[in-house]
Amino acid sequence: MVKICCIGAGYVGGPTMAVIALKCPDVEVVVVDISAPRIEGWNSERLPIYEPGLDDVVRQCRGRNLFFSTDVERHVADAGIVFVSVNTPTKTRGLGAGKAADLTYWESAARIIADVSRSDKIVVEKSTVPVKTAEAIEKILAHNSKGGNIRYQILSNPEFLAEGTAIQDLFSPDRVLIGGRETPEGRAAVAALKSIYARWVPDDRIITTNLWSAELSKLAANAFLAQRISSVNAISALCEATGADVTEVANSIGKDSRIGPRFLSASVGFGGSCFQKDILNLVYICECYGLPEVANYWRQVIRINDYQKSRFVNRVVSSMFNTVAGKKVAVLGFAFKKDTGDTRETPAIDVCKGLVGDKAVVSIYDPQVTEEQVQRDLVMNKFDWDHPRHLQPMSPSSAKHVAVSWDAYEAARGAHAVCILTEWDEFRRLDYQRMYDAMHKPAFLFDGRNVVDPDKLRRIGFVVYSIGKPLDHWLRDMPAVA
Repeated sequence: MVKICCIGAGYVGGPTMAVIALKCPDVEVVVVDISAPRIEGWNSERLPIYEPGLDDVVRQCRGRNLFFSTDVERHVADAGIVFVSVNTPTKTRGLGAGKAADLTYWESAARIIADVSRSDKIVVEKSTVPVKTAEAIEKILAHNSKGGNIRYQILSNPEFLAEGTAIQDLFSPDRVLIGGRETPEGRAAVAALKSIYARWVPDDRIITTNLWSAELSKLAANAFLAQRISSVNAISALCEATGADVTEVANSIGKDSRIGPRFLSASVGFGGSCFQKDILNLVYICECYGLPEVANYWRQVIRINDYQKSRFVNRVVSSMFNTVAGKKVAVLGFAFKKDTGDTRETPAIDVCKGLVGDKAVVSIYDPQVTEEQVQRDLVMNKFDWDHPRHLQPMSPSSAKHVAVSWDAYEAARGAHAVCILTEWDEFRRLDYQRMYDAMHKPAFLFDGRNVVDPDKLRRIGFVVYSIGKPLDHWLRDMPAVA
């Protein structure tokens, strides 16, 4: 039996290994992590992450050929293929702080592999890493191996799944990318990993490249996707200034087959674990290779995203008589997108911090995010979310101006305004008349995801702001938002 071990039981490692186990019943798959609570979660009826369809996949395989364990060394030693899916956070201090990827956890994983291996291994980069990381890993393995003449082949196999549709993406991926050394040994390792995916992925969707192309492709893909979001968000600001409708503009340009319609929905901004981190990493790499113009180009994608979030907060404050001090603001949605409980880099963090900074009283409702997670996110330093939980700060003072409600109506009861920050489907079906009746007047609704019909809500009585839409007459009379 082929044995696969994955180091790291997070948003990528867990679902990916579960699908491999499902599709390859003759392959033993073990996901290992040093976090006992996380592994306990994977072995329980309530998985540590929310992803549609994941529960069913894990339930079918767990205990048969899919296992979750904290015994990292034993399972790494037994495996022929070792995936490494650990966090690569942005550095917060030292050389490259605020841009470069921190490879501390990757290096630790490599040293464990070297220490316990007694047979040849294929080591697969599943984490998003800087170009040339494989070269560094090769050196660590070569100089620290305890098992004699053990040979390692490093492959890059970045994951392109999207949270919220991860299981669907894994079942039917646009492509599977495998990069390896262009040597007989490297090609053999690529073929071995390809044979795993070939159980369910068509051959024409499995792309093989050299190591460096695969490593760079993941960074470039996320940069291109984020660029599209920042592009349409930049146009949304111009639409508001001119009376154009960003939805109509996006629909028009998306009909162009050279552009296409995806990732052209204007919003309060992008979030998630990858986009900002990977672009900052790309910026740092460009600077290191003496390409400042290229670095500045990609840095602007982040700047537009930050501008969109601050512009949203400014619109809320300026619309409400230039102050939200002491006013209750209901926030609907805290996850960075619908159908996930992931809050990493969610725009809601910056929006809530901006409102609390202006002394608003914020009441948050999200169907998949716990109160503990909300409070943790609001006191966390930038980039700390990508470190193990026991290294993340927690302050009891965080609860002072923020409450978490059990449903949307409770969050909005007695509020002066509602802000929609995640595009959960349930927010489209809410009884907004009921919500309006329980709010202070004038009642404001700021739609950061364009999920509601602004004209319908205006007929109810709301003062409505929708990203990139023609402004409510009330808002046109307010001072311009910088």
